[in-house]
Amino acid sequence: MNEYFCGWYFKCQSDSETLAVIAASHKSKIKRYCSLQVITDEASFIAKFPYKYIQHQKSNLHINISKNYLGENGMTFDTVSPDLEISGNIIFGDLTPIKYDIMGPFCYVPFMECRHSVVSMKHTVNGNIYLNGRRYDFINAKGYIEGDRGRSFPKEYAWTQCCFESGSLMLSVASIPLGNYEFTGIIAVIHLNGKEYRLATYLGAKASKIKNGEIIITQRNMTFSAKLLDKNSHPLSAPSCGLMNRTIHESASCRAYYYFQKNGHTLLNFETSKASFEYEYSI
Repeated sequence: MNEYFCGWYFKCQSDSETLAVIAASHKSKIKRYCSLQVITDEASFIAKFPYKYIQHQKSNLHINISKNYLGENGMTFDTVSPDLEISGNIIFGDLTPIKYDIMGPFCYVPFMECRHSVVSMKHTVNGNIYLNGRRYDFINAKGYIEGDRGRSFPKEYAWTQCCFESGSLMLSVASIPLGNYEFTGIIAVIHLNGKEYRLATYLGAKASKIKNGEIIITQRNMTFSAKLLDKNSHPLSAPSCGLMNRTIHESASCRAYYYFQKNGHTLLNFETSKASFEYEYSI
């Protein structure tokens, strides 16, 4: 494939700080390179490297970009660049995978613009990172890992993720082109008190509302909603035709409201200041 990107998102969050790292490779017909992006509550930063500096394994999560390592067991950094100076070591506890591929049967559909994966819904994070002169400490903090690959991010989409005391959740809705057809694709997972709940297009989920930062999803006897209350967003580079030449905005940690109901029983109903949110719809 002449136009292709592959990226992995590692989020670390304590009671007071959030730090997420995106390791990615990108190539088009005319250019190839790899990158590290870091987003915090205060800002975002990026370092670019020659394509030959990245090594990763398809069989498991093991990524090397120059002197930086990111994988199932943790992360180690040693980079000095004009925008990003990062060093330190993070150790992950046992990962919490989902029951089966988040794409469901769509994982077998060829030529999709973007494919999503969820590596761990929640795990412990311990260690420290020095980022542009500031130290970030994580002691029994929470982590989350996901990935994307394909040609481009959807032209319109919303994504949110949040770890909470009794579990974690993620939700993504997007405009999905498939040949001459376009539809709203939905993937969502809620881990709550040891149980997994999933809402997805391939399971019959529908978006009853995507407007003003609010998403409401229904699927048979379940309703799941997420609402962005206060942005705290910073720019990130995102893929378009293989290259990271599109700018999106992510709030690594912001105020949001979540609600989940099944069979008429409310299972989640809370507001948090620890939500991660991207809302790239025009309405």
